[in-house]
Amino acid sequence: MGPARREHGSETLVCVPAMIRLGTHIRLTRPEAVRLFRLTDIEPVNIRTAADLDAYVARCKAHYWGRSRDTQFLHWLIDQERARLEAAA
Repeated sequence: MGPARREHGSETLVCVPAMIRLGTHIRLTRPEAVRLFRLTDIEPVNIRTAADLDAYVARCKAHYWGRSRDTQFLHWLIDQERARLEAAA
């Protein structure tokens, strides 16, 4: 199941499902989970709260540690994805 497409005048809008939040509980959508996996090559499983998501991010950064520009860039990408998820919820 891909993103929904809607016509709006002469434009086509793409609606991508966002992370679902209910109180303190969250649920990643399939596209978000796939994007995180492609970025980190670590499966985002058992993420039920924002704290779980933060622990996943910390685990990914710990796995890819170092001071190289590539590592710094990967950490930045992970942070950007985390921020995007927070803004979407």
